[in-house]
Amino acid sequence: MTAARSLMFYELAKYYDAFVEDKDYSGESRRLEAVARRYCRSGGRSWLDVACGTGRHLEYLRRKHSVVGVDVSAEMLRVARRRLPKVRLLKADMRSFRLDRSFDVVSCTFGAVGHLATEHDLRVAFTNFARHLKPGGVAIVEPWIDPALFRPGFLHLMKHDGRSVILVRLSHSSRLGHHSVLRIHYLVGEPFRGVRHLEETEVGLMVSRRRLRELMVDAGLVPRFLPRGLRAGRGLLVGTKPRTNVGE
Repeated sequence: MTAARSLMFYELAKYYDAFVEDKDYSGESRRLEAVARRYCRSGGRSWLDVACGTGRHLEYLRRKHSVVGVDVSAEMLRVARRRLPKVRLLKADMRSFRLDRSFDVVSCTFGAVGHLATEHDLRVAFTNFARHLKPGGVAIVEPWIDPALFRPGFLHLMKHDGRSVILVRLSHSSRLGHHSVLRIHYLVGEPFRGVRHLEETEVGLMVSRRRLRELMVDAGLVPRFLPRGLRAGRGLLVGTKPRTNVGE
């Protein structure tokens, strides 16, 4: 199985920033930097953002760090390159990208790891994050929903009411074993194109906090889970690479 392809990150990528216009990227970036200061022991300021999307976190992180971004979606990166023309941005899968350098911090936020299909894929991704860390460096991962906290039947609405486009995203959640199932409907209204309706089903891998820590250990990282994350209920998974280069 391969990671799922989401309409939001491909066909609707040019509208993504409008869909999430209320998201506090500045505050989230400060939180990520605070976690990095506390747990990173490699002594530098290089930062790799995996699943960087349209580059909104990088927009703030680059003020104090040397940054690079990776994302699997060419459409999302097209938006990011307009925002960050001087930042290196690479189209690649989080499990298999290879860069010619290592970093003090590797981050992966917004539950992007939930798009992976299996725990094996997740272990491979964590191992790849560790491979790109300096000894003493830290990986900061915002996980997808913990299976113990998942709420079947939850409805979630996102909307944007602009002059040139009106957007609506309505999702309904259900559960299939250790996977969340989101049935999502989109409405895209534009003055000269009318209204389009799109729909999809997104399946997300849910992994317990204990298992996430175990998978980080398998990847050669020393893990800890921080209850306070970027949004309520998610927390942050933090893995420090030992100075002895375990896992390489």
